[in-house]
Amino acid sequence: MTESADTAPAADSGNAKAYSVSELAFALKRTLEDSYGFVRLRGELSKVTHHSNGHVYLTLKDERAAIDGVVWKGSVRNLAIRPEQGLEVVVTGKITTYPQGSRYQIVIETMEAAGIGALLAQLERLKQKLAAEGLFDAARKQPLPAMPAVVGVITSPTGAVIRDILHRIRDRWPCRVIVWPVVVQGDAAAAQVSAAIRGFCALAPDGPVPRPDILIVARGGGSVEDLWPFNDEGLARTVADCPIPLISAVGHETDTTLIDFVSDRRAPTPTAAAEMATPVLAELKALVSDLGARMHRCGGRVVQDRRARIDAAERALRRVPDLVRLAEQRFDIVSGRLGAGLARNAAIHERELVRVATRFSPLLLQRPQAVQKDRLDRLMVRLEPAARRRLERASERLDGLGKLLLSADPDRPLQRGFARVSRADGSLARAGADLMAGETVAITFGDRVTRHAVIDAATGDVAPLSAPAPPSRSARPRPKAAPPEQGDLF
Repeated sequence: MTESADTAPAADSGNAKAYSVSELAFALKRTLEDSYGFVRLRGELSKVTHHSNGHVYLTLKDERAAIDGVVWKGSVRNLAIRPEQGLEVVVTGKITTYPQGSRYQIVIETMEAAGIGALLAQLERLKQKLAAEGLFDAARKQPLPAMPAVVGVITSPTGAVIRDILHRIRDRWPCRVIVWPVVVQGDAAAAQVSAAIRGFCALAPDGPVPRPDILIVARGGGSVEDLWPFNDEGLARTVADCPIPLISAVGHETDTTLIDFVSDRRAPTPTAAAEMATPVLAELKALVSDLGARMHRCGGRVVQDRRARIDAAERALRRVPDLVRLAEQRFDIVSGRLGAGLARNAAIHERELVRVATRFSPLLLQRPQAVQKDRLDRLMVRLEPAARRRLERASERLDGLGKLLLSADPDRPLQRGFARVSRADGSLARAGADLMAGETVAITFGDRVTRHAVIDAATGDVAPLSAPAPPSRSARPRPKAAPPEQGDLF
């Protein structure tokens, strides 16, 4: 048994006892756990890692210090929130040490949200501002070139990032790579990256240093503070205005910066950015070879198909006589059956005609005639009295009209001794005062004889003239009806 470090070491010949590293580490571990068995901390989460075994490793920080933390798998399900990068939380747990690394950490048992960290709150406001301006719209993002001849890389000239990119491009696609060295951490990083982007865009396509077909902005992983230069507003606007397609490859897959939203494509890692920017030459060669082989196979299949169709057509042409002979045989069989079929059909129709004819007789035609005749007789009996009555009424009406016509005859008064006096213009003289001296008048009597006379100027008497020859009946004008008040002039 070794003596614990919290007991006073026994003096041995005036020298302190030498502890082993493990003794001291575990003694400190027990001391911290006994002194800080329950601690409540408030801070911002950083470097959050959800391990595949279920544990969560993270860092709690504020403006001046940071402490590592761990949430064991059994306590993860009891947390009120899911640990995420940038969250400001309040945790409870105990302080312990990690003896293998001489580090202290807090074992978290509970966690609750205390608000969004100051940095992430600032970043969120900037993201909303740029999104409102349309810098994140997918419509403004440029497509990546399929086979770039020149690739521009903006990153630190030292470190594993540039080596991974160059190695990956060399294996995939033989093209020219131009590296613009910049610092990728610290206050000067954002300005240098912006200057590099503008410098690449200012290059002439046919100059001594050709203009890249695609740009890659790359950096390895790190904390939020390490990646914060890539959340700069000026850098984000430079990336958005870049006319060259740009891929952002800042941090690892779980890290997100502002230029990831404005760039044309985001890569989870710098190596993935090299894969996005360049095709695989071997795959293109294999694709071309496969397309050539497929073209030859398709051509061969087309030729074989045409040959097979020709052979099939040729075999069909050879069977034309067989088809004709088969049709002739069918025609002979049908023509042999035609006479018997017609005879049977005629016999069937004859039997049907005989069967139907037995039901016909003259009575079938006479019965409707008798019915119609009977109806006609009944109608005649009913119509004869009515017709007779109508005829009598019409005759009586006709007699009345004849008498009326006779009474209206203008020549009838002449039969009773009256005469009609008319002027030369044919108008009737209704009164003697209407006549003038010397005027010639015509006097018509009942026997239709007309005499002409002249009115004497001295006495006003009528002097007869020689009677003119009576006009023919056809030329004789029809006398006008005399008014009922006409009187006798004599």
